[in-house]
Amino acid sequence: MINEHNLTQVYKGNIVYTPSLEELTTIENGYVVVENHRVIGTFEQLPEEYRNCEVQDFGHRLILPGFVDLHFHAPQFANRGLGLDKELLPWLEEYTFPEESKFKDLSYAKEIYPQVVHALWKNGTTRSVIFASVHKDSTKYLLDLFIDSGLGAFVGKVNMDRNCPDFILEDSEESLSETLEIIEEYSNKSPLVQPILTPRFVPTCTTPLMEKLGSFARDHKVFIQSHISENQGEVDWVKELYPESLDYASIYHQYGLFGHQPTIMAHCVFNTDTEIELMAKSGVYAAHCPNANYNLASGIMPVRSFLNKGVAVGLGTDVGAGHQVSIPKVMTAAVQASKMKWLESKKTLEPLKLSEVFFMGTKGGGKFFGKVGSFEPEYAFDALIIDDRELGTLDLTLTERLERYLYIGDDRHIEKRFVAGTEVLEPKKTP
Repeated sequence: MINEHNLTQVYKGNIVYTPSLEELTTIENGYVVVENHRVIGTFEQLPEEYRNCEVQDFGHRLILPGFVDLHFHAPQFANRGLGLDKELLPWLEEYTFPEESKFKDLSYAKEIYPQVVHALWKNGTTRSVIFASVHKDSTKYLLDLFIDSGLGAFVGKVNMDRNCPDFILEDSEESLSETLEIIEEYSNKSPLVQPILTPRFVPTCTTPLMEKLGSFARDHKVFIQSHISENQGEVDWVKELYPESLDYASIYHQYGLFGHQPTIMAHCVFNTDTEIELMAKSGVYAAHCPNANYNLASGIMPVRSFLNKGVAVGLGTDVGAGHQVSIPKVMTAAVQASKMKWLESKKTLEPLKLSEVFFMGTKGGGKFFGKVGSFEPEYAFDALIIDDRELGTLDLTLTERLERYLYIGDDRHIEKRFVAGTEVLEPKKTP
């Protein structure tokens, strides 16, 4: 596809993307021009200067931005669908910690982690933010798998030095030294795959551990991910551990783990107005995980309150508390959750619209990676080619076809996946 333009690619099809929460852009039989892996623009008619370029014509198919998952626990993949009649803290004790402890054995990681990468690829998740386990070697293996796959990811070795079973409890100094080793080894290894600091959450991290991780974030410019206010019991526990603190968010903030480098906080079900304002001021992302919140009876995140205050909100499957790898299913669950919150709030918190949840699962989460998740100029060309003929008539608007695909389509309708301008082929499910 290279003509007189260096690395110029032209794709034709039915283009859908969201430049903003409120704006759903659709171009029927339009063109996306890509140069050097980034979008030049989208056009109803191909500009004259590109007329000599070969066009890859996808016909009736939809061209969508790749999906972005801001919260995924790779070592919980085998636990999907298990223990979901429990609440968060008992579920962690009975299911999560025992399963994650298995990743001390690298051979077990080699059995499970290729399945994780394959499932993300299959479901059209082109960028993801991943919790690994506390185990250094398994985490490195997962980083290498993502690098080999061509998908984009942040992958973090979990830090956890208190309030967890002995079989998974870390020594604080070893946790820090292994984290630093991964940062130094992987920060410049791939433009698409990076390490990320991953204190599990306040109850399982001592104060010295959090202080030192905050210094790593500052000194090495490493991004951060953790959990906040997922469950009322968790919030109460944090208050018992830090009775002198104003709130949950202020603890992370005190130790340099709350927007001092780009930060994701997952769940955000019970945040106070003060915490939401601090998130907005600090540029902290909220990862909305409605499936997981339903499954563990945690509650419903008041997403509209976060959007109204200017917080960046993306979506997370939260595998394995979330039972599905699919971001489209998280999008539809987010709409449903917002409708229940609307009723609960006596119709004061407006339900989410199609454009808003599609934005969250593409550009909204993609911003954590830079210019990702849209087809605006200079954005990385992360894209999915969707053949939705099986779902029914094509005599619909592109907006209607998008909505139908999100609700009743699945991975079988994804024909091609692109990340940063390169088609990503199917990765192996076994090592």
